[in-house]
Amino acid sequence: MKHRLQFAGKKLLRMALLLLGVSLTAFLLMSASPLDPLRTNVGQAALGAMSPEQIAKLEDYWGVNTPPVERYLGWLSDFVRGDLGTSLLYRQPVTRVVGQRLQNSLWLMAAAWVLSGVLGLALGVIAGACRGRLPDRLIRGYCLLISSTPAFWLALLLLMIFSVWLGVLPIGLSVPIGTDAAAVTLADRLRHAVLPALTLSITGVAGIALHTREKMCDVMDSDYVLFARARGESRAAIVLRHGLRNVALPALTLQFASISEIFGGSVLVEQVFSYPGLGQCAVTAGLGSDLPLLLGITVVSAAIVFGGNLAADLLYGVVDPKIRRGAART
Repeated sequence: MKHRLQFAGKKLLRMALLLLGVSLTAFLLMSASPLDPLRTNVGQAALGAMSPEQIAKLEDYWGVNTPPVERYLGWLSDFVRGDLGTSLLYRQPVTRVVGQRLQNSLWLMAAAWVLSGVLGLALGVIAGACRGRLPDRLIRGYCLLISSTPAFWLALLLLMIFSVWLGVLPIGLSVPIGTDAAAVTLADRLRHAVLPALTLSITGVAGIALHTREKMCDVMDSDYVLFARARGESRAAIVLRHGLRNVALPALTLQFASISEIFGGSVLVEQVFSYPGLGQCAVTAGLGSDLPLLLGITVVSAAIVFGGNLAADLLYGVVDPKIRRGAART
């Protein structure tokens, strides 16, 4: 227990430093952006019809005249107190906007995370167990094709097939158009999340499958597998008894590390399907120069990704105590 607490404490300290660095990087990128928040959100024609006093009020609202250092330090002091500020575009607390959008995105990311992990592990084990044979060549070809396919292109392809040509799934959004919020059912939300989640799942399978295949090939070439074959064990028994046990830890690491890839892919996928999730909200905040909202989304996303990696490290220690004790000494 002592080793585990020390390990978790060091990880949490690194997480705090990571969030600080991520927020500072996002702020610097937003400050260097050539977008003028007034022209972007108000429009050049509307600005031309305003008085200097009105323009000055808008500049104060968007923080145009506030020094960058003062803006960041002010946001950081509020963040330490648990206040992420108020969204300039939605005029609501950032925590409320992020909470609503994150709730929608969790449907997609959870489904894609589970499906990509299960399919990637299964395909990797099959390919490694059948190295050089037809199943291995087909799986490797599929993974190489998918890994070189942009997520937005795959999303457009699935949209054309299942929504436009076949008409069996909704074309976008998270709920049916024109339906009252109280009348939206769980089945409606699931149907609208099928295509975005399927896109993220397909793109996330390749990396896990290829890495699992390499580990499985090493297992099949090991001495203990050779001894198991000499004892007359079948290929299926060797894969189940020896293969899965040895690829479990690498697959676990890849599974939790894929959270960052799912987050990155959700930005493009949600744009294609007009899905009101955290990724689409981040694009809106960036294009609209909504600094408090973008910083809030960046920090929350980084915290979730780091939390996934921390969970993988802690599970490592549960599976193998040697790893836990070694990590605590570092």
